[in-house]
Amino acid sequence: MIRVLIAEDHKIVRDGLKRILAATTDMQVAGEAAGGDEALALVKSNEYDVALLDMSMPGLSGIELIKRLKVEKPKLRILVLSMHGERQYAARALKAGASGYLNKDSAAELLVGAIRKIAAGGVHIGEAAAAGLLASRTDKPPHEMLSDREFEVLRRLVEGLGPAEIAERLHLSVKTVSTHKTHILAKLNLGSTAELVRYALEHKLV
Repeated sequence: MIRVLIAEDHKIVRDGLKRILAATTDMQVAGEAAGGDEALALVKSNEYDVALLDMSMPGLSGIELIKRLKVEKPKLRILVLSMHGERQYAARALKAGASGYLNKDSAAELLVGAIRKIAAGGVHIGEAAAAGLLASRTDKPPHEMLSDREFEVLRRLVEGLGPAEIAERLHLSVKTVSTHKTHILAKLNLGSTAELVRYALEHKLV
């Protein structure tokens, strides 16, 4: 039996995922979390085979959450569920320790198949993600040269969060967030948050 942890902040999505997994004979929803900190606490105190992980949740989330989960339980298999484009996010997620990346628009059958595949030791990525991973470094857009932390700050800036909110969510100081913002704008050759939002829209980062 594959023991699955569902980490997703929207209850209606969690309920939908539970219904999908309940229809299988080889999977059990062994835990659920509405935020990253809760997911980390559950992983510390319980044993799961696979964690279904939303990329954007309150508290600890995204790349940093993947890294923390793998530190706690190196053998835990992580399948990222996200609304973000595969090409933009999958490579970072896999590098951080995830075993698969699945867009939330995917069919239920694909989700079940992906869970079985990574539980058995495989890796699941879509065609768009594979294309992104195979792209040569010279083909990569500027945002792919950002550090993981800078990328997390970028995501929250374009979501409309201010430095204080970002600092609280990422457990950083406001000064550190402001420094990351300065580095992001410099690396992307942008002059303001408004330009950053435009850049994110053009590159399908939101």
